[in-house]
Amino acid sequence: MDDSDSNYQLIKKLTKELKLNGFSFKKAKKYIQVAEKYLNSGKSTKEFLSQTKNRIEYFALKFFVERVLESNIEDFYIPEKLKTPKPLTRNEIEKMLYLTKNNVHYAIISALYYAGLRLSEAKLLKWKDIDFENEVIYINHDKRVIFLHPKLKEAIQKIKNNSDYIFISSKGKIYDNRTIQQIVTRAAKRAKILKKVTPQTLRHSFAIHLIESGADIRYIQYLLGHKDIRTTQIYVHIANRNIKALAKLI
Repeated sequence: MDDSDSNYQLIKKLTKELKLNGFSFKKAKKYIQVAEKYLNSGKSTKEFLSQTKNRIEYFALKFFVERVLESNIEDFYIPEKLKTPKPLTRNEIEKMLYLTKNNVHYAIISALYYAGLRLSEAKLLKWKDIDFENEVIYINHDKRVIFLHPKLKEAIQKIKNNSDYIFISSKGKIYDNRTIQQIVTRAAKRAKILKKVTPQTLRHSFAIHLIESGADIRYIQYLLGHKDIRTTQIYVHIANRNIKALAKLI
């Protein structure tokens, strides 16, 4: 069997694994592209990752190596540039919110942090997804239920519109990704936060703060909608590092 036939069989196996693990078409396509790029490069895993530009490529290759090549890599190489962004402190997030006077913008930031929503989930959140009485949020595309934090509940209840969607601009349209990113970035600047802050930073902070407070990692995996527990485990390292820092307060 030549290399092309061997690679074809590996990609075929990868496609099967992705389907079995419930990956979306878009994400599965990206994972396959990364695997093909890796196989055609002729480089070692470490060499390939040293030139990787984003975290999804890291996780795509990690999935391929472990699930398809069946390599048991305990200390999988993570380039420094791909490590999870530094989380915000609770005080920094509270300051961002305090200085955000627009009710809709305030609620968007609250949804990203207090529910750990992805940007794509937050912008498409509908009124019917919120159960105010039982204080839960339904994320229907992957059938998960998230607690409705009291602060997020209060923020959403201040919004008034006649749309199916909660977060609507003054023009009556759903916010696009860029606008939500700008809402978060500007709030961070008002709070004089120097590190880079994105919607994903708020989601990271949600996970890390829960771990620091003692929440079980499998519960956090469910809240974040991660298919693989190993995706969630990257937060444990960061949280443990912060927990150790608490000793300085004694």
